[in-house]
Parts: sequence; structure tokens; C-alpha cells
Amino acid sequence: MFARIMAVVMAAILITTAGLSVIWWISMRNQQIDARLDYLISEADDIAYMAANLNNTYWFRTDTTARTMLNRKAEKVNNEFGAYIAVVDRTGNMMDNIRTAYSEDPDFVNSLSGEDISEALGKILSGETIRIRSTEEEAPTFTVGVPFIQDGYVEGAVFIQTRAQRIESGLSEMLGTIFLVAGSVLLLSGVALFLSIRSAMKPLNQLTQAAESIAGGDFDAQVDDNRGGRELREVSRAFNTMARKLQGLEESRREFVSNVSHEFRSPITSIRGFVQGMADGVIPPEEHPKYLQLVADESTRLSELVGDLLELSRLERDDVKPEYTVFDINEMLRRAIIRRMEDLERKKIDVSCSPERDPCPVRADSGRIEQVVINLLDNAIKFTEEGGKIILSSAVRDDVAEVTVWDNGASIPPEDRDKIFDRFFTADRAHTAGKGTGLGLSICRRIMEMHGQTLRLLDTPEGAAFRFTLAYAPESGASLTEPENHA
Repeated sequence: MFARIMAVVMAAILITTAGLSVIWWISMRNQQIDARLDYLISEADDIAYMAANLNNTYWFRTDTTARTMLNRKAEKVNNEFGAYIAVVDRTGNMMDNIRTAYSEDPDFVNSLSGEDISEALGKILSGETIRIRSTEEEAPTFTVGVPFIQDGYVEGAVFIQTRAQRIESGLSEMLGTIFLVAGSVLLLSGVALFLSIRSAMKPLNQLTQAAESIAGGDFDAQVDDNRGGRELREVSRAFNTMARKLQGLEESRREFVSNVSHEFRSPITSIRGFVQGMADGVIPPEEHPKYLQLVADESTRLSELVGDLLELSRLERDDVKPEYTVFDINEMLRRAIIRRMEDLERKKIDVSCSPERDPCPVRADSGRIEQVVINLLDNAIKFTEEGGKIILSSAVRDDVAEVTVWDNGASIPPEDRDKIFDRFFTADRAHTAGKGTGLGLSICRRIMEMHGQTLRLLDTPEGAAFRFTLAYAPESGASLTEPENHA
């Protein structure tokens, strides 16, 4: 990944540098050409000035000093540019360096076009300063020309033409400088990019290594969430949060497996011990009925544990949805009391149902809610001493029905209040063992979560009270369905 990023970014830098280098070279080339043409025009202006300030009409024949000065200036221009130079007055008299130019570059002189020269001189004699590059690709030329003026009138013209390569010479040397600068830019950019990307990739490499560690089962992996840009820091924090949650889930899984193993081991060990004792004759035959009943009780306990585990597993599936109906929760509470009347009478428990509003229509899955009611009532019966009291009540608060199951049995210790809904946790309020699988309240809370409602333990001065909420449905009160009997 690092190499791919480097390659892509370096390619972008290379293309950008190449483009800028081309633009720079073209700009420098045009500037140099303009500068040389300006210089050539300034030389032509000097020649025109000399010609314009001669007083003799036949200056090109009689004024030896003037001609010497003009020849020297023309020689200077010719030496620098290998140019053809012509000075023409309005009467048609002309002085040029045709012989010198021919001796130095006959091909150039032979390429001169009399028609082009006449056209250019016409423009110059009309008072126009010209600078032209010919479009002839085989032998392109640059032409400049200026008029010389005396007393406000154009008296003549200075015409200079040279090969384009003499004006454009030296540009190739600039390429070396451009290549050197571009190469330096690329080198420095590459080094800076390498260091920058390597620094930026360190947190990503940490994330990759941490992800591999988590994939290998090591959920203690964490990354530094204070490095890199804002987005990378947010990703690192999210990764650490995920790792902590996975660690918590793994600890819960291990604890769950340990608890399941323990809960299964206890009845299985008892069953195996009793059966082995009877088979080996350690337990006398007259004691067999007693121990067979114990085996039956442990088998029932084991069956209940398996049933609760399967039920909890079904409830935790994402595709499990409540089957909503509208029913009277008060009627469900009364039926639950009737179903557990034998246990209540055996322990001589005073039980009552005290609804605040009757009927109290709610919208929920009646079968699942009945599980919650029966489970909470069973817990209350288990932890209430003989002659105790249990109250099932309902009330409506802000369009929410609240159902409370209270008993005056032993209170739940403060250190256990945050754990009672955990799997396999049993709050031993009565200080006696073997009072359930520890899955009942977990199942109840999951059912309420499926409904988008709550189940919580209330703070009470005496005993214990659990309260769950349901959606109140007063508009459906005239069409209540009977709560299903799931006995």
C-alpha cells in the first residue's frame, strides 16, 4: 500500500513538474526572443538616428564620417546576428551589406525574397515599426524595421533580417538549467513525500497490526489515537472502542462458557454419582426410590437449564420480532396468580392484584409478556418466606403502562443490584442454594428490549420490586383480546 501511494503521488508530482517546466521553458524562450528583437530594434533605431541627422541629401555617397559610423554599426549588428541590413531613403537610394552577408552565409542571402523586402520597406516608409517572424519552416527568419524621420517626415527606412536560429540560439542551454531545477524539485519532493507518507503510514501500520492481532484472538490490542490527522485519530479511537467492546464480548463469552459448564456439571455429576452408587451397590436397594427422585429432580433442573438457554438464544436472534396484540394486562396478572395458586397456598403467601386502572389495555406480544409476569412471580414466590406477602400492581404514567411485582422477602444486597440481570447470576436473598438457573431475569430483560421497553429493579425499603413498562393502548379498549394461556 505504501509503495502504491508513493508511486501515484510521485507520478502526479512528475507530471506537474514536467508541465510547469514546459511552461517555464516556453515563457523563458519567448522572453529571450522578445529581448533580442527589442535589442535588434534599438540597434536599428541607432542606425536610423544616424541617417536622419545627416544634412547632405547624398549622404550615402559624400559623408565619409557618417558612412563610417553606419558601417561600424552595421558590422556590429552583422557580427552579432549574421543579419542582412539595408538603409533606404525615400528617393530610392539604398546602402546595404549584401556582399558581407553573402561572404558569410550565401545560403541565407540567396533565400532573401525581394518581394518580401519591398513589402516590408513599404510598411516602414509609411512610418510603421515592424517585427516579423516568417512562417517558412525550412529557413525561418526574423525581420525588424524602423523608419528614420527628419523634420516630422519619414525620410527613409532601416531594414534588418536574420535567421531565426540566431535569435533563438542559446535556448537549448536553458533546457539543461530547467532539467537541473526540475530534477532537484523531484528529488526533494520525493524525499519529503517519502518521509511524510512514512510518518502518516505508521498509525495505519499500527492499525493493521492491531487488526491482525484481534483476528488472531488477542483483544488487548490498542493503537495510539493521538497521531495523524483528524480523520485518522477518529478511526483510531473507533478502533480502540471496537477492541474494548470485543474484549468485553470475549470475556462475556468465556464467562458464559464457564458458567454453562458449571451449571451443566453440577446436575450431571449428581446424576452420575447417584446412578453409579446404585449400580455399584453402595446405595442399598431400600434407598433407591429416594435417590431416583433426586436423579429425577436433577434431570428436571438440567432440562430447565437447556430450555432457558435455547429460549435466550432464540430471543437474541436479530430476526425475532414481537407479535403485537392488544390485551388487558390486569387480566394477565390475575391469571398468573391463579396458575401459581398451589405454590402460594403451600407457603401461605398473601397475594393480591391492585390495578390503578381497570381494565388496562396494552399493546405487546402477550405470550412473551406472560413469560415475564410468570418469571417475576416465580422469583417472588421463591424468595418470600412462609406467611409473606406479594403484590402485583399496574398503573399508567404518560401513556405508558407500568407493571410492578413486589414481595416482602429478603432484599437484594447493594453489591448485587447491578448484576441481577446478568446470565447465570443468582442473588441468594434467602441464603439458600439451588434456586434457579440464573437465566430468568436475562430472558425477561431481553423480552422487554424487544418491545422497546424497560425492566428494572426498584429501590424499596423492604423486600424487592421489579417494574416493567408497556405501551398503553386506551383507543383499543373496546376490542381487547383474551391473553393466551401458555401453561
